Amino acid sequence: MTLEQAERPQRHATYDVFETRIGWVAVVGSAEGVSRTSLPEPSREQALGAVASAIDGAVLNPDALAPVRDLIVRYCAGERIDLSSVNVDLKGASTFFTKAWQACKSIPAGETRTYAWLAESAGSPAAARGAGQAMARNPVPLLVPCHRVVGSDGGLHGFGGTVGLPLKQRLLAMEASARSAAR
Repeated sequence: MTLEQAERPQRHATYDVFETRIGWVAVVGSAEGVSRTSLPEPSREQALGAVASAIDGAVLNPDALAPVRDLIVRYCAGERIDLSSVNVDLKGASTFFTKAWQACKSIPAGETRTYAWLAESAGSPAAARGAGQAMARNPVPLLVPCHRVVGSDGGLHGFGGTVGLPLKQRLLAMEASARSAAR
C-alpha cells in the first residue's frame, strides 16, 4: 500500500473539528486509530483544510472521537497530558518514517531532541535529513509531537500549519510550563 492509498479515507472514517484555547483542531479516525490531525489553526476552515484529503467520504461524528477531543482540548489548555497514549493509524508509511514517528512519541513533554537523535533512534544514524522529512510528513501532529524535534544547534526549524514556528515555540513553552508546575 502506498502512502497515497493510506491517506484515502477508510471505511467508517469519522472526523471532528473543535476549538481549543490555542486554535481549531481537526481529527480524523476510525476503529484502527487516529489517522490525521491538524495543528491548532486560527480558523475552523484552516483546520479542516489541513485534513481535507482524509475527510473526503468520512462522516462528521464528534461522539466517536470525543476521548481524543477531550485530551487535545486539555493539552491545548496547558494541562500536562500524555497524548502518546492515543492510538494512531500510520499504516502505509515507510519503515523509516514509522520508526521515526515512534521515536518522536518517546520524547517527553517539555523536552526536545535533535533530528540526528531521531535518525539514530529510528535505526539510521546518517539520516538526519530523512528524519526531518518524516517530521514534515507527520500526519498526526500533537499525537506524534514533531514540535519537540529541533536542529543540531538547538534552534527551531521548519514547522507546519499556517502559524509555523511561533506555534512550535508556543507548544514547547506550554509543555515546559506544565512540566514545571507538576514538580
